Amino acid sequence: MSHRTAWWWARLAATIATLAVLVWRLGTGPFLDGLRMVDGGGLAAAAAIAVLTTVCCAWRWRIVARGLGVDLTMGTAVAAYYRSLFLNVTLPGGVVGDVHRGISHGRDTSDVGRGLRAVAWERSAGQVVQIVLTVAVLLVMTSPVRAAMPLVALALVAAAVGVALAARARPAVGRSWWARLRGAAGRDVRDGLLARRAWPAIAAASALVVAGHAATFLIAARTAGVTAPLSEMLPLALLVLLAAALPNVGGWGPREGVTAWAFAAAGLGASRGVATAVIYGVMVFVASLPGAAVLVAAWVHRTRSARPLHRPLPAGLGVLARRDGAADV
Repeated sequence: MSHRTAWWWARLAATIATLAVLVWRLGTGPFLDGLRMVDGGGLAAAAAIAVLTTVCCAWRWRIVARGLGVDLTMGTAVAAYYRSLFLNVTLPGGVVGDVHRGISHGRDTSDVGRGLRAVAWERSAGQVVQIVLTVAVLLVMTSPVRAAMPLVALALVAAAVGVALAARARPAVGRSWWARLRGAAGRDVRDGLLARRAWPAIAAASALVVAGHAATFLIAARTAGVTAPLSEMLPLALLVLLAAALPNVGGWGPREGVTAWAFAAAGLGASRGVATAVIYGVMVFVASLPGAAVLVAAWVHRTRSARPLHRPLPAGLGVLARRDGAADV
């Protein structure tokens, strides 16, 4: 068994174990309650917020890609990002859509490696901004993990200083694999993320994405009947969203486990937390459905392009023409 296969099975086992423990401790009621509580108004609000967050993500991706020397139009970026979101929430792993997005863009630009790197750095930048915002909020607002936040903040500052120094250092000289990798990573960070015109826009787009996801979670909590004030719910929302980035299967697993624990620690009830997580999961799935439309449209286009047409010629010859305009005699 390869390392990748073993990791996939380990992730699947962890997700199943997490959900099994929740069912064992709380029963199936919170899961079913969450499904029953989903309403049209909440789904519409989540879908509208998803338009904003997806456009911001596509904008961030475009900025990073251009910094790495890869062209990407805004319309193409939005469609591809919706497609990747749909694949992420419907397929195991949570990153299949991003890998597909990077490979597709790389093939379109004849540089798969650079396309994958652009996606990887774009997602990494979003995660960094999310972590910084989450730690900042948890430092000043009451939450179950507030006592540990000063140490986390110090570790985050130390890591940021180390990354900044490494990015500004001269490219590594040498022919070793590590030297080439470090030099390429440093150039990518300087050109794609830390460039003077890039990082403010990347930070702003990422902050809007985090705000949109937090708003969607708060809507899910209100739909589940949670009446706690915003000052109490916002730290929980950011904590859960950070946990949702952990290895999962279609978004499920860590999100439900951490939501149950966080809600219980805050005195809101683990069952209410699971119901909120289920509602949020349904909202995210519905909001990603435009990505399914992108996939269907692409499939129809490929089918029509590959369908041959026979055009007779006066001389008795025939032209076998394809929908894309190319012709075979």
